[in-house]
Amino acid sequence: MQYIQLATKQESTLFDGFFAKFVHSERMTMTFVRIEAGKTLPEHSHPNEQITTVLEGSLELTIGGETVVVRSGEVVVIPPDALHSGKALTECRVIDVFAPHREDFKQKFS
Repeated sequence: MQYIQLATKQESTLFDGFFAKFVHSERMTMTFVRIEAGKTLPEHSHPNEQITTVLEGSLELTIGGETVVVRSGEVVVIPPDALHSGKALTECRVIDVFAPHREDFKQKFS
C-alpha cells in the first residue's frame, strides 16, 4: 500500500506555466496540475489513455483536430496515441490520470 500526503509533495515543472505533483502506481500515473492562465500545452501524443478532470478554471483542448472547452467539473477522455494540445483560458487546476502508467514521468518525476 502507498499512502501519500499531497501537501508534502514538491511541485515539478512539466512545461512553461504547467506545474504538477505526481503519484505513480504499477498500472497508472495520476498528476495534480496547476496551470497559469494563457499558457499552452504543445501538441503531442503518447501511448497512454488519459482522463483529464478540470477542478478549477477553463481549459481549451484540441484532440484529434476537435476543439472543446473543458470547465470546472467536466471530464474529457483522450484516447491512446491521439494528438492533443491545450491552452489555459484561465488559471486552472486539473487532475490527469494515465493508464498504463507514464514511464517517462515516473523516471523523470519520481
